[in-house]
Amino acid sequence: MRIRLRYIARLLVAGWIALIPVATVHAQYATLIADSVQFDGRNTVSASGNVEIFYEGQRVLADRLVYDQAADELQVFGPITLIEASGQVLTATFAQLSGDLKEGIMRGARLVLEEQMQIAATEINRVDGRYTQLYKTVASSCRVCGDNPTPLWQIRAERIVHDQQERQLYFDNARFEVAGVPVFWLPHMRLPDPTLRRATGFLVPSLKQTSALGLGFRFPYFLKLGDHADVTVTPFISGKTRTIEGRYRHALRWGNIEFNGAVSVDDILPDEVRAYLFGRGEFNLPGDFTLNLDVELVSDRAYLETYDYSDKDRLSNGVEITRTQRHEYISAGFEQLRTLRDNEIPIEDTLATNLVSGTYERRYPGFMGGEGRFLFDLQGFEREAESVTPALLSACASVDPVVPASECIARDVFRSTLELGWERDWTFGNGLIAEVEGQLAGDFYIIGQDVALDNKLTRVTPAAAVELRWPFARTAPNGARDVIEPVVQLAWSESYGDAVPNEDSRLVEFDEGNLFALSRFPGKDGRETGARAAFGLSWTHYGPTGREYALTMGRIVRDDDPGLYGGASGLGGGSSDWLVAGRLEFTDTLSVTNRSLFDPEFDFTKSETRLVFRGEKVMAATSFIWVDAAPVEGRSEDVAEWNMDFAYAFDRHWTGKVDYRFDVNANRAARAGVGLEYRNECVNIDLSLSRSFTSSTNVEPSTDVGLTVSLNGFGRDGRPYARSCPIIKG
Repeated sequence: MRIRLRYIARLLVAGWIALIPVATVHAQYATLIADSVQFDGRNTVSASGNVEIFYEGQRVLADRLVYDQAADELQVFGPITLIEASGQVLTATFAQLSGDLKEGIMRGARLVLEEQMQIAATEINRVDGRYTQLYKTVASSCRVCGDNPTPLWQIRAERIVHDQQERQLYFDNARFEVAGVPVFWLPHMRLPDPTLRRATGFLVPSLKQTSALGLGFRFPYFLKLGDHADVTVTPFISGKTRTIEGRYRHALRWGNIEFNGAVSVDDILPDEVRAYLFGRGEFNLPGDFTLNLDVELVSDRAYLETYDYSDKDRLSNGVEITRTQRHEYISAGFEQLRTLRDNEIPIEDTLATNLVSGTYERRYPGFMGGEGRFLFDLQGFEREAESVTPALLSACASVDPVVPASECIARDVFRSTLELGWERDWTFGNGLIAEVEGQLAGDFYIIGQDVALDNKLTRVTPAAAVELRWPFARTAPNGARDVIEPVVQLAWSESYGDAVPNEDSRLVEFDEGNLFALSRFPGKDGRETGARAAFGLSWTHYGPTGREYALTMGRIVRDDDPGLYGGASGLGGGSSDWLVAGRLEFTDTLSVTNRSLFDPEFDFTKSETRLVFRGEKVMAATSFIWVDAAPVEGRSEDVAEWNMDFAYAFDRHWTGKVDYRFDVNANRAARAGVGLEYRNECVNIDLSLSRSFTSSTNVEPSTDVGLTVSLNGFGRDGRPYARSCPIIKG
């Protein structure tokens, strides 16, 4: 049945009517459905029994209604349900509404927003289809059951105004209650409705207790700067500090920016203003170029760790322009480094702090039947020290690990590199794959402030390799598939010219990714030389149920020890350590990975094992790492550390968390933490306790306690954790 409420004209069929305006061509119609419809022939239409009205996206369900055409007014008798096009739901026992349903009064009413927030009121006024005014109200997003009619929290107010356009709730004379007990009162309060994701106003406050700062409170205030930018200002106040924290975010059509920072005046350094600023930006430039900006500044070494802003011990400030295409890569950048490490502060002037770099790389598919490669690379390092003084040598000898006099330097370096490469492979009928690779590299150095080296150095390094791979595959009747691939590589390279300083290749990782590379060095200063053979074997099993097992092992044998590798790289000597890497994956539930380096006597140089389990109720991750001592890599002692993260969901609402880090060599914990989180449809409660056992000259061991309580229903969705009322049998 179709009806235009303002202009009632005629009754078409008993039980339903269509009212058609005479003068208005583009009239808006409503649809009325009911068990019984009566028309008095003049100005009144009455409908009863399962009454439904559909009008401009709105829907009304009622037991009975009376429409007065002269007054353009509806009287609706309940129970009544009014569903807006926006999803807002109003229920009432009686309503007197305008013909377009946009204005009127509803009594014994309840407003439901986004199936979350419920506001009960003695009376509701609808104004202009935008404002909903509720009087003598109780608001809550908590589930209320018959055996427990008091919600976990509720807000009682003399009046609430819901602005559907701005999606805001305005409270007058508001009283916040927990389990029926009044907690605080405010004359006026504004909160977002559940549909709003960003709005200016206060965010959820939090409480934190630390050994260094005492008991403190955070009161974040969010300021919306249009649709694409915002600022969050957070006062952090405790008995030992007065801090203002801030965050600025801006999303642009051609990039984005985010800055985080804080300014503090505290009792730890009472005569200083402490601060930090971290920022990152990414911008899209013409020609497919990308500009990346990094800012990391701090007033003193202990500030970040004391306030738990970051665990970084080296800061980087820089700018970089890059472009990555299918066969081309371009980059240019500048970076400034600052160390916060205790053992590096005394010798900071000997560390490379100002770095410039540039790279152009181009690949040429199809060149001479294979692929050609061209690389031009620039890199420069500058140190603050202008010369090696006796005081600097003394500082180098006093740190742990001791820096030898040969490494206590003031050297500045600028390097340019040109590389030409070519590779090609062939696949034979029996599945054998042969690959040849050649490379010619030239390096030119300009050296400053180092009397042991000439001002200008040059080096040329040709390299070549031949590699054979023979993969074998087998498919079992159950669909499982195994692939075994033995690999042998013969390689040679030699450097001609001057001995050059090694600035960018001191930390070398030997893994399955570079087992068959021409050089294992990460940078250009290190060039592997001599004749060598690399051999390895890989096996991968793909199970029909998603399980996957993989094992890779290999080793490098040389005709002579070039003396290039040291530390815990596993590459020193005439033969490298054995490399063994394994992976076990049991669908998406359990995965185990290991990578180890050990000599023929099974003495481990490096080993790392990680296990991850993801279950319906349990999430667990644990790892163990062992690395030999290597003073050249900054380790005077062996490193052995065990890490564990564990979370258990007791049910849909309660989750417990544990994290633990243990220093095996020191036989003591490095960090421990526990947490408990409760979530339901109306509240999130997060309680945490952690203890850091590490100490330095600036930071003492500390204990932190944190508590955050968030109310769902105001811009937060708690429906996934909604509780259900128990069924009462009687």
